[in-house]
Amino acid sequence: MSKPRDWLLVDDDVAFLQVLQRSLNRQGIRTTTANTGEQALDALAETEFERCVLDLNLAGESGLQLLPELLVRQPDLEVLVLTGYGSIATAVEAMRRGAINYLCKPITASQLIGGFEPVADEPNLRMAPPSVEEMEWEHIQRVLNENDGNVSATARALNMHRRTLQRKLQKHSRWRD
Repeated sequence: MSKPRDWLLVDDDVAFLQVLQRSLNRQGIRTTTANTGEQALDALAETEFERCVLDLNLAGESGLQLLPELLVRQPDLEVLVLTGYGSIATAVEAMRRGAINYLCKPITASQLIGGFEPVADEPNLRMAPPSVEEMEWEHIQRVLNENDGNVSATARALNMHRRTLQRKLQKHSRWRD
């Protein structure tokens, strides 16, 4: 099977994008990078891509909000969502919105390519149950998603002070992104 012609890489972390771009280029994959949703949409207007690697958190923008727009502009685009801290809720939502896979950083170019071509005998399920912290994070992400990313509404729904929720969200983004 020949490698896809062009990939669009969308992430607000410039250093990560440069490393990923070099790694994929060494694999014979041509890439275009974008740091914002607007740049990604501009790139789609100029080039037809076969695959897109989309970061879940784009400097305050949600990759989940951008995902459907990417697919409206290029319906055959295969989109893989990357995140620094995954949750079941956001994985389900990404797939519901049209992503073909959802992977967590850090990731190698080989793992990323494999994410577009999952192997049937290699399940991506982990053996250990999630920690209490991970379960809390998944719950926060689910409620945040139900409230369309509105932190104040999410804090009210969780019966949590808004500032406490903001600290929890910042804490996880520092660890993983």
